[in-house]
Amino acid sequence: VRMRMAVSSRSALCLVAALLAAAPASGLRLPSAVRASSVVRTSSPAVRASLRCAVQMGPGASRKYCESVYTPQRRPTRTVWVGKVPVGSEHPIALQTMTTTDTRDVEGTVAQVIACADKGADIVRITVQGMQEAKACALIKAALLARGYETPLVADIHFAPKVALLVAESFDKIRINPGNFMDGRKTFEDKSYDDDAAYQAELEAIEELFTPLVLKCKELGRAMRIGTNHGSLSARTLGKFGDTPKGMVESAFEFARICRKHDYHNFIFSMKASNPLVMAAAYRLLAAEMYSEGWDYPLHLGVTEAGEGEDGRIKSAIGIGSLLQDGLGDTVRVSLTEDPELEMGPCRILRDASQLALVTPSHVPAYHETFRDITSFDKRRGVLPEQREGDGDFDMRGLLHRDGSVLMRVSKASLTSPYALYTALGCKMAVGFPFKDIATVDSIVLDELPALDEEDARTTISRLQTAGIGILAKRAALDAAPLAGAVAIVDLVDVVAAGGKIALPQGALRMAVRIDGTESDAAVLSLAGVDAAMLILEIAAPLSRVHGSRRVFELLARSECQTPAILASVFETDSGEALTINVGIQMGALLVDGLGDGVMVSAPNTQVDLRPLSFALLQGSRMRNTKTEFVSCPSCGRTLFDLQTVTAEIAARTGHLPGVAIAVMGCIVNGPGEMADADFGYVGGAPGKIDLYVGKEVVKRAIPMEQACEELVGLIKEYGRWKDKEEAEVAEAVAV
Repeated sequence: VRMRMAVSSRSALCLVAALLAAAPASGLRLPSAVRASSVVRTSSPAVRASLRCAVQMGPGASRKYCESVYTPQRRPTRTVWVGKVPVGSEHPIALQTMTTTDTRDVEGTVAQVIACADKGADIVRITVQGMQEAKACALIKAALLARGYETPLVADIHFAPKVALLVAESFDKIRINPGNFMDGRKTFEDKSYDDDAAYQAELEAIEELFTPLVLKCKELGRAMRIGTNHGSLSARTLGKFGDTPKGMVESAFEFARICRKHDYHNFIFSMKASNPLVMAAAYRLLAAEMYSEGWDYPLHLGVTEAGEGEDGRIKSAIGIGSLLQDGLGDTVRVSLTEDPELEMGPCRILRDASQLALVTPSHVPAYHETFRDITSFDKRRGVLPEQREGDGDFDMRGLLHRDGSVLMRVSKASLTSPYALYTALGCKMAVGFPFKDIATVDSIVLDELPALDEEDARTTISRLQTAGIGILAKRAALDAAPLAGAVAIVDLVDVVAAGGKIALPQGALRMAVRIDGTESDAAVLSLAGVDAAMLILEIAAPLSRVHGSRRVFELLARSECQTPAILASVFETDSGEALTINVGIQMGALLVDGLGDGVMVSAPNTQVDLRPLSFALLQGSRMRNTKTEFVSCPSCGRTLFDLQTVTAEIAARTGHLPGVAIAVMGCIVNGPGEMADADFGYVGGAPGKIDLYVGKEVVKRAIPMEQACEELVGLIKEYGRWKDKEEAEVAEAVAV
């Protein structure tokens, strides 16, 4: 209900956003409580992301952030040397991961670095939180060299400038976090910087503290990553820029300017967030600002705290893949709550997809983009089908879902095994009949219809229609075997040839127009005057799916066509992991821009269950929530408990709570910040002790780890967000 209210209040919130944006220019002074960060935390994640950008960044559709919006071209960068590994546009994308061992365990860390290198890691990062770990790093580097491994090592530094100076003597690269290099642990202190002098004084303090590391890295030939995390922005940044992509970029630029002042340029930027939409917006803004400044530093891409399994891979692919499709990114890391060497598979798939896109012409004609705005998340929201007189007993409002639709191709043969089909579509069952559930497919597409005398198959279709599931089929198939209440799929070229007036087959109530991207501008523009329930955007080879789709959406925007658009793609891979990553790249790159009202994924060569994958794609794109949203860090040497085991335990207990977001964090580095958008948080506070959060507030401290999961469940119940899964399953079984 809270999310629905937020979405319905979008216009009002945007007015507030506009007021806040205009305040400085107009001289209007707003109370400190009325800040972008407070406004954006009042609504759903998607709206928060939109408002963050709108409040702090303003219009930016015309800003250059990549070489081309209609064909992939690598953004030109300088080369940064990380040990013997070159990072930049003239070199292949470098693959990275991070160890999860205790850094003081020299042999264990060496073994894990070797395992990662053997799986294809070009660079490996190691957490260095204190002097003991820094001293261990010299032993780790020496042991690896003795075994013939020259894999560059990166020191991950938070809170500890003195530690960074020591470890620079042995490691090839230093990663610093601008949010806590000087400022310490994340707080939500509401600082006001109406006085520029106070802000400037802090910048001068940063320069004094940071300069020794810059000079040492320059002297020793070390590389550096200035790595901003959305979850650990400093109180200074939050006070001046809010919790925004603009703040993320400026936080990094403060440190970059110091580097440049000392003629040190061997550094890389990153802009990580657990929300792929915020992450993509921040990197694009960073690239746009570098184009404006004439800077050419490489980019390290990553979605932080992505989680595990399919969800972690799909979120990473949405964020990283969308940027790679624009030629942004020179090194990548997929952060999974799994063993670090397992990150190499997704990294390699992302790199290979990017390289293929860069050498394959998009075949999309050049055009001027006026609609897509990289600085805000302004979703194109189609007008859903409405019920009309003459629809009879068929409820056409169920064809699509307002938060994002899932369509699925279904074979004629599957209609003869109705219960297996109902299960595959995600239906609930009661007294032998299917009903829609929270993650049920909205509509199905039948390539072939059963004949009129195939009664069992026709009965299956009828029961699906009664459950509110739409039935789509090609016009020719419906001409051959009419079906009452169906939606006829008609190619756009045929719609244009008929002057936009299509005679529907007998029994069909609506039309869906299929677009393959080869149509003329005039043909796409004509859709504004066509009566269609939906558009099915199925880009034909050899057009680039992403860039061909962008052109279509640009034309739809120009014509003010408000018909919902479904992204439909067939993936030929036979690998489940490759399918997940490529779905995230090809479809997520559009959804991250708010382009698309739903998806239809086809993969004839795999046994992957496409329904949960499709819903995971929508949830990862911050559209439709059908299960608990987990934000979990990938673990490192700072982690204060077995993150993989605990995350699995929490997911098993709480994974059935759609609309609830739970953060599982190994330590406090990014925990409180990344949990600002989560409902509940589980954070390692000390060895064997857990702190529990509600939103950004600690409500229980130092809980023994053995009790913490039950305490979390109790907290969810206390706040009225719990649903008993066992009771729901029993009730369903009784109904059957």
